[in-house]
Amino acid sequence: MAQRGFTLLELLVVLAIIGVMLLFIPGFVLRSQPGLDVEAAARGIADALREARSEALLRNRDQLFALDVEERLFRAGAGQRPVRLDRSLEVTFQTARSELMSESIGQIRFFADGSSTGGRIGLARDGRQATVTVDWLTGGVAVDHGAQ
Repeated sequence: MAQRGFTLLELLVVLAIIGVMLLFIPGFVLRSQPGLDVEAAARGIADALREARSEALLRNRDQLFALDVEERLFRAGAGQRPVRLDRSLEVTFQTARSELMSESIGQIRFFADGSSTGGRIGLARDGRQATVTVDWLTGGVAVDHGAQ
């Protein structure tokens, strides 16, 4: 009498197919919900800002967060690789006049005591928006998700 069931090879093929499908699901989910792009970008920027502040406190020296609005690139610290934002995002940046490098490039400086030059980064797409704010006195970073 023959036994019913699956062979190990059949199970491995099914698992491989499921694995490949899982690779594509996040892309489909993000495309179907544009607000997630704005939220993810705001969180990424906020994390980079917090990292720069922590490095300033830890190393007891100034650290920079730089943002190129035109190229949609940001970098926290000189040794870090730049991170590219989605080109479909509208990006605005307000910072201290002394921290403007050009019309489209600026930075936020974190000092060794944790304070900063302060600034505000706005992100928007398809009616969704978020604002990342850096308090100049405390260096604290906050994310506000506006019109959802």
